Amino acid sequence: MNSPHSFLLLLLLCFILYSPSIHAHNITRILAKHPEFSSFNHYLSVTHLAGEINRRRTITVCAVDNASMDELLSKQYSINTIKNILSLHVFADYFGSKKLHQLTKGTTTASTLFQATGEATGTSGYVNITDLKGGKVGFTAGDNDGELTATYVKSIQELPYNISVIQISHILTSPEAEAPTTSPSDLNLTSLMTKQGCKAFAELLLSSKEAADTFRQNVEGGLTVFCPTDKAIDAFRTKFKNLTAAGKVSLLLYHGVPVYQSLGMLKSNNGVMNTLATEGANKYDFTVQNDDEDIQLKTKVVTSTITGTLIDEEPLAVFKVDKVLLPRELFKVAKEAPAPKAESPKGDDEEADAPGPASDEDDEETSADQTANGAFRMINGAWFVSVVLSLFAGICMI
Repeated sequence: MNSPHSFLLLLLLCFILYSPSIHAHNITRILAKHPEFSSFNHYLSVTHLAGEINRRRTITVCAVDNASMDELLSKQYSINTIKNILSLHVFADYFGSKKLHQLTKGTTTASTLFQATGEATGTSGYVNITDLKGGKVGFTAGDNDGELTATYVKSIQELPYNISVIQISHILTSPEAEAPTTSPSDLNLTSLMTKQGCKAFAELLLSSKEAADTFRQNVEGGLTVFCPTDKAIDAFRTKFKNLTAAGKVSLLLYHGVPVYQSLGMLKSNNGVMNTLATEGANKYDFTVQNDDEDIQLKTKVVTSTITGTLIDEEPLAVFKVDKVLLPRELFKVAKEAPAPKAESPKGDDEEADAPGPASDEDDEETSADQTANGAFRMINGAWFVSVVLSLFAGICMI
């Protein structure tokens, strides 16, 4: 092969490697090929863990066979407790067969979906993984006193570094995960907030019967709450007192979304989100946007960041945020710092100094920007395809 030919092939390979790819997985379909895991697969769907697994980019699922599931089900746990137990079997990291047998220092700790629910305390939401003699790998829950209750059996399917589905010998036992649970619809929402750092917001909610009743009535059908920390409420209290009675209710309802949104769903479904305060022309919405690993809520008045999880168990999710969400319907939109002004003819000065558009026009401008960005991406995609085709034609002619 001559030198130009080799160079073009190498260049073509670089372009192919550069091309973005989308990795999608479906745990239900993966396990459906293996009838010995049918019970485990069924309960992943019943507990809605399957959807959470499919939404995550990097995940490891430790499946158990039907005999192990029969042993678990014989204990007659509630469906919520079963969900907590199975959540321990889903790691928020990739552990393929090779990685499991080459652990640094022979042991590691994996965070699980049980940890993500907010139900786990201490180390109970983690699983310790240990490389044992004879090629074995042991697993134990963080609150199980170090007793290895399960071992690695085999790899079921691996898509590095997206999803690894492995079989382990037994159900992972954990006193915390096995403890009786209360159905989310039966939870006292304000009591939960009070115990986990949102006492001030809970008190404001209790001061408004209309707002408190609205939150409570939406739990069963699906509810996501963003509760500001006590520190955030303390800094905002004076402004809250200055609001009208209707304004206070609207602001409280603005912190609730009438659908269940897990942390993973918020990360993967960025965009505009309506709230409990949304009514007709009164939008009372905000934008969910990722900022690296953080999730931000942007209201055009303030940007708040999710800092913790109080509970994340369908149909209820409650997240702690570092700032009170301020709707533009009640507060002035934050002004962006003006960009450096380029020199322009005198006739353009008046247009440049003209007042900015109203909030509705802002929305249209945002849509236009998004359309423009989409067009730019399409142009880039067309450019990429044309370059690859040109290179391929060039190789064929050599």
